[in-house]
Amino acid sequence: MTQEAGVELEPTGNGRAAGTIDADLDLKVRQAVARATEHVLSLQAPEGYWVGELQADSTLESDYVFFLHVVGQFEPERVGKLANYIRRRQLPDGGWNIYQGGPSELNATVKAYVALKLAGHTPDQPHMAAARLRIHELGGLEQTNSYTRFYLALGGAVKWKHVPAIPPELMIPPSWFFFNVYSVSSWTRAIVVPLTILYALRPHWPVPEYARVDELFRDPSGHIPAFDWDPKIVSWRNLFLAIDRSFKLHESLPWKPLRKIAFARARKWLVEHLERSEGLGAIYPAMVNSIFALLAMGYTADDPLTTRELKHLRDFEIEKGDTICLQPCLSPVWDSAIVMYSLEEAGLPADHPALIKAAKWLLDRQIVGPGDWQVINKDAAPGGWAFEFQNDFYPDVDDASFVMMALQRVAYPDKSRLEHSLRRGLEWLVSMQNRDGGWGAFDRDNDCVVLTKVPFADHNAMIDPSTADVTARVLECLGRLGWSSSHPVVKRALAFLRKEQTEEGAWYGRWGVNYIYGTSGVLRMLEAFGLGNSQEAQRGADWICSVQNRGGGFGESCASYNNPSLKGRGATTASQTAWGLIGLLATRRVDDPAVISAVQYLVETQTDEGYWNETEFTGTGFPRVFYLCYHLYRNSFPLYALAHYQNLRDKRGHGESIRFSPAEFRPHNGNGKKNGRN
Repeated sequence: MTQEAGVELEPTGNGRAAGTIDADLDLKVRQAVARATEHVLSLQAPEGYWVGELQADSTLESDYVFFLHVVGQFEPERVGKLANYIRRRQLPDGGWNIYQGGPSELNATVKAYVALKLAGHTPDQPHMAAARLRIHELGGLEQTNSYTRFYLALGGAVKWKHVPAIPPELMIPPSWFFFNVYSVSSWTRAIVVPLTILYALRPHWPVPEYARVDELFRDPSGHIPAFDWDPKIVSWRNLFLAIDRSFKLHESLPWKPLRKIAFARARKWLVEHLERSEGLGAIYPAMVNSIFALLAMGYTADDPLTTRELKHLRDFEIEKGDTICLQPCLSPVWDSAIVMYSLEEAGLPADHPALIKAAKWLLDRQIVGPGDWQVINKDAAPGGWAFEFQNDFYPDVDDASFVMMALQRVAYPDKSRLEHSLRRGLEWLVSMQNRDGGWGAFDRDNDCVVLTKVPFADHNAMIDPSTADVTARVLECLGRLGWSSSHPVVKRALAFLRKEQTEEGAWYGRWGVNYIYGTSGVLRMLEAFGLGNSQEAQRGADWICSVQNRGGGFGESCASYNNPSLKGRGATTASQTAWGLIGLLATRRVDDPAVISAVQYLVETQTDEGYWNETEFTGTGFPRVFYLCYHLYRNSFPLYALAHYQNLRDKRGHGESIRFSPAEFRPHNGNGKKNGRN
């Protein structure tokens, strides 16, 4: 019997024992799949893609209010709508959280308070007084993280000496040196390079006097203590803190011998990376920082380059009634690939116009130009896909894998183009394998753990190492394209995943919340290789069964990133139930009680219109720091799970799909050189 926290499941709400197969369950599943298919098809854009709203916490809206102040676009109506959105997300204790149902978080609360003050809310209003009290309880302005302090310094709220040193001299070390801008994760690079320009120029965009936030200091003197030294005298943290002090001393000197060269490199890098993308990195923080850097360097708000970047950022706005919210980025490639794959599993004909149109759109998005990943992976040709509409410097492994799985099943009229695209993508994908056998998201061998100790690494995502969820996605793609588990590339990756499995049998989810996501991804990969009965797979399935909620669903809170004892625990959601079910279908019989219970939950919670409701954040940006709600997850993953269940019940396979012989691809060794043999 499936359990939650050691308690056997109780009968479901309609009186049926969980796990009992209804005589008409198959009919209900078919109807649910049909409704979900119709609903998802209705969401397709005329151009062929799908894109759902990508919701984050209130820090984006809060930062945006300050941003509008800096760029001179502080329009009262617009700012008022942003303030309405922020205000309505305040918690009863006065703070703001970073995920649905989470506790108040200091940085989110400080940013909200600053934004509301800029928008005209006064300190004596009850909600502002409550926020101020909560900030003091959480440690005050003194305990904010590096990036919050950086923005506060730009607005004159804290002194620059309280900001970690991010000088442009960071652009000087060559790529072979252990610390350089390419040894940090791609998203950190895109965020930090503009900050090096701002740190050097230190522009002053003070908030109005009425919006100052001195009252947020717990210490009335406004003193912010330095970063704590490690009790161990010899440690990486202490080394980096010493370097930070040295940089700050260097900043006070009148002569900086490398500053001109370093600044020129930072400026050149920034301007180059603004091309072939819809904003720097096509992600909110980097885009905001890049515009700040342009203004600091003398570009005006109406300069063509600045105007273009402002427009990209404004495309993230969503106006709903009397509110405006911001998306952190746009996810059309990712959403389209998942929806296509789900529709194909649901039995949509391979030559259906919706699939053909989507395939063409995705084929047109394949990146065949240079990118940052080539600094380390020098010998491979481009061929990946990015997450967004255009972000050519940053294709990612996860998107490329899902896109190729979706394209593989389409009866595209130009088969030679499709095969060429898949072959090129597969070559790129294999070349990105790390030396430990796994895959990261954007770069290869981006795993220098000591860099997580630098003072500005408190966004908790300084590097991009191999992760179980991304590795599983790549392997699933390889398996569905015809590779076997005996291939050297696959064997190395499977060995990596065996080492990553937890004692309970689960796998960590870096890009989705959390262990349910990671475990589901590994199990569906093992299914693709016919390894669903392996010891590792069965341990994973046993763990999934152990965390199934009453009523048959699955749920896991973002809190599991802070507290691993909460693995697989949380309010039931449609997307996480789908992930749990997908994992079970890879390893259990279709009449297994846990499978039937999950199927019943999804069937019974679907709306008449064919979608599922979900407000929880089940996507991950930076673990413990930034989370996401993908609004299409609640539709696409349940559709796939129910369709896959029905296909297994009917013992129905898939039609013709493209497959490649692994012998056509030469593996890469740890130095990026092809071995020249299979």
